[in-house]
Amino acid sequence: MRVPRVVIASVVLGAVAIAAYTSTHFGGFSTRTPPTVFERSVARVARRLAIPAKAQRAANSVPFSEEVWAKARAHFADHCANCHANDGSGRTELGQSLYPNAPDMRLADTQNLSDGELYWIIENGVRLSGMPGWGTGGDNDADTWTLVHFIRHLNDLTADQLAGMAALNPRTRAEFEEEKEDEQFLAGQETPNAHAGHVH
Repeated sequence: MRVPRVVIASVVLGAVAIAAYTSTHFGGFSTRTPPTVFERSVARVARRLAIPAKAQRAANSVPFSEEVWAKARAHFADHCANCHANDGSGRTELGQSLYPNAPDMRLADTQNLSDGELYWIIENGVRLSGMPGWGTGGDNDADTWTLVHFIRHLNDLTADQLAGMAALNPRTRAEFEEEKEDEQFLAGQETPNAHAGHVH
């Protein structure tokens, strides 16, 4: 049975009001403190109720293969690892700064979701969290289904595969500059920081 959106909205708003009242009377409402058990429970229920029943039952239309597995790792490393980490643990500076924190997707809270639920979350995002919708909202995007395979096989990642993913992670401007200076140094060229720390 499809739960009316007004009911979902009422439950979520009521939960937020209770959480806000409790937090402001017992130490504030800061993202620096971890979500309470109550907040996590409400978030899980709201997320599940928000996903249409048809989407929950959807099956992965992309067959799993070694090629798909490699493509999934590369896509995740380039698009998702900044928040979720290459291993899906969520242990990144950005992931741990979100409220709630990026989840450890290797654990039951994520792995117990159906393939359809995982697809819908990637495609549409999760309101009141840091998870945006990455797709067009359609129900059969091959790249999104490939990422579902990645999540399902997180616990199969090897050290070599993780190292390969690390090479594909987006680099910051500082990392680019450091790499450029290293290349110049190895080529025998003077770098901007060559005299840093020299006392005259």
